[in-house]
Amino acid sequence: MTDAIRDAVPDVETLVEGLAGVDYLADEGLATALFFALRLPQPLLLEGEAGVGKTEAAKSLATFLGTPLIRLQCYEGIDAAEAIYEWNYPRQLLRIRIAEAAGGAIDEGDLFSPEYLIARPLLQAIQHPGPLPAVLLVDELDRADDDFEAFLLELLSDYQVTIPELGTVRAAEPPIVVLTSNRTREIHDALKRRCLYHWIAYPDAERELAILRARAPEVPEKLSQQIVAFVQKLRATELFKLPGVAETLDWASALVALDQIALEPAVVNATLGVLLKYQDDIAAVRGDDTARILDEIRAEVAAH
Repeated sequence: MTDAIRDAVPDVETLVEGLAGVDYLADEGLATALFFALRLPQPLLLEGEAGVGKTEAAKSLATFLGTPLIRLQCYEGIDAAEAIYEWNYPRQLLRIRIAEAAGGAIDEGDLFSPEYLIARPLLQAIQHPGPLPAVLLVDELDRADDDFEAFLLELLSDYQVTIPELGTVRAAEPPIVVLTSNRTREIHDALKRRCLYHWIAYPDAERELAILRARAPEVPEKLSQQIVAFVQKLRATELFKLPGVAETLDWASALVALDQIALEPAVVNATLGVLLKYQDDIAAVRGDDTARILDEIRAEVAAH
């Protein structure tokens, strides 16, 4: 770890406070995992359900440190060339045509020079000059295939890439690497052993309310409490896809757009598509269940 990182983040408590300063409320476990990713340093694999804040953790870390976030979004079929670099073929072709029109020749070495190289996220992260290392976010790694995962393992071991026409590019400052997975498939043990690991669970009601207050301060307090209570009760039911914190925040914004100051059955039923993403889940909650949950929330508030 560089002295600059050590000075910026001397301990876990500083990291917790720094992330809170950019409206990301990390619990002690997550903050400790991020701290180790800085201090050791090692790549950090974050797993958890969609919408619990895995991607936001990396974004907020970069914002707090004041260093670039370089994001590689994984998808089925992604390969090393798309993740590292490619040559700017249209510019190379234009250069050739200009040379031909002028009656001259062009050396192959001139065509395959840094001027015509398009750096993709992995190369951008390795080339970042500092003084602080970049945060490299490899997002939704579980969407990529086994071959790409094996390639990534090799790159994270050496923090260097070889470009045949230019040679080997080594990282002066190895990036801070955060990988995320929604567990649509299992990440191979070889890569997991190379990484630190942390599971981000759904937050409890107290932490979710704090997150909502920090990220959406425009939401009335009473409405914020009811939203969190409603979402927490939904997570205790057997739905196909439980709502994450991202959906909680989206729902709160939608309700504010409707000028709501409290939850009402008709409004909840009309806006469930913001909170739930599958029709079977919406159908299961809409109507009697919505009324029941709201009655439970009112009874709990009255009891306190």
